[in-house]
Amino acid sequence: MLKDRYDNELSTASAAARDAYQAGMDSLMAATPGMDTAFQAAVEADEGFALGHISLARAKQLLGRGHEAKAPLARAKELAAGATAREQSHIAVFEKMLTGQSAAALDGVYVHLKDWPRDAMVLAPATGVFGLIGFSGKVGREAEQLAIMAPLEKHYGDDWWYRSQLAFAEVEVGRLDEGERNIDASLAAYPRSAHASHIRGHLVYERGEREAGLAYLTDWMKDYSRDGLMHCHNSWHLALWSMETGRHADAWRIYDDAVRPGGSWGPQINVTTDAVAFLVRAEYAGQPRDAQRWREIADYAGKWFGRPGLSFVDMHTILAYAMTGDDAALAKFLETPRGPAADMLPSLARGFTAFAQGEWPRAAQEIQPLLATHERLGGSRAQRDLLEYMVVASLVRAGKVGEARAQISSRRPQNGKGKGFPIAGL
Repeated sequence: MLKDRYDNELSTASAAARDAYQAGMDSLMAATPGMDTAFQAAVEADEGFALGHISLARAKQLLGRGHEAKAPLARAKELAAGATAREQSHIAVFEKMLTGQSAAALDGVYVHLKDWPRDAMVLAPATGVFGLIGFSGKVGREAEQLAIMAPLEKHYGDDWWYRSQLAFAEVEVGRLDEGERNIDASLAAYPRSAHASHIRGHLVYERGEREAGLAYLTDWMKDYSRDGLMHCHNSWHLALWSMETGRHADAWRIYDDAVRPGGSWGPQINVTTDAVAFLVRAEYAGQPRDAQRWREIADYAGKWFGRPGLSFVDMHTILAYAMTGDDAALAKFLETPRGPAADMLPSLARGFTAFAQGEWPRAAQEIQPLLATHERLGGSRAQRDLLEYMVVASLVRAGKVGEARAQISSRRPQNGKGKGFPIAGL
């Protein structure tokens, strides 16, 4: 029986299907363009290859085309009976994930890995800050992320994908030296992994090395296709570093070209969250509010995420509504909050509204209590600095500069290092 590169047996006799499946897997794990076309080629080479169909459905979901995932999901379920026990379990986990049963899917991942720890495609959705653990809404989910990754080292060894995800888990809990060793090893083995380059960007961010981050990611992005899954988000990092180092024109050029709706193709979750986060952090840095850009992203967020349910996205959608004064849209998130961190949404809405209206003491008062557990919202530490810096910026604007300095020094001290600073007035 043919196998993937992790030595998992595949229910196909077609070498062409196996090769295309493997190409799709590598593309998915490196965030390079073409994962969907590779999985499509796998099922065209062997229409009865169940894992090819379920992986195609997952690729559609990742690319923001979840409506196209229904047919390959249905076909994978039809073919599951003729697959191996591992493949049947693999398909069952992905079905839960593709149908919005995130908690059940995560439970399924843990059960699956007991028998098949080297099934990287099943492990992958539980990794990273946008994964099943990352969006679980749990306190301590960053530690849980590392807890699932670290014991698997004996199964994955020096595998480039595993090393990149282990590095991200380490970086997010502050184990930066270990994260550096692992991400450097990953990039040495697979230099064109956009996920790995992104994770190295986070390492540099956590050290407050803005110039180094800007130089590294600018160089890496030269040959990365705009069709790549990480193009929007890596561009967000570049825009932030440009803004914080005083390259304001460059920052706005990058935003307009590769982050904002119409500049970036997506996925929709990245466009929404990255555009909102850049606009508010530009304000923290002293840039004037751009009502037109805020209206654009509020309309986009409303189109794709107009109802509460995914707390990390909800945070950004609420902020867009607050900045545009859209009280009717904001009311949905106040009246019927949903999602794993739904209890945090009303305070976010009140705090964001206060910030939008220039009520600085109230903005700080509403947001500050959320900082202790904001990991529940999901996303990375870098992304949740939106909240950290809102408190600091509000304190500065309220004339409490000493308190603002104490706040950032105690919670995000590395961001006071190096050239540039994320908050005007400090």
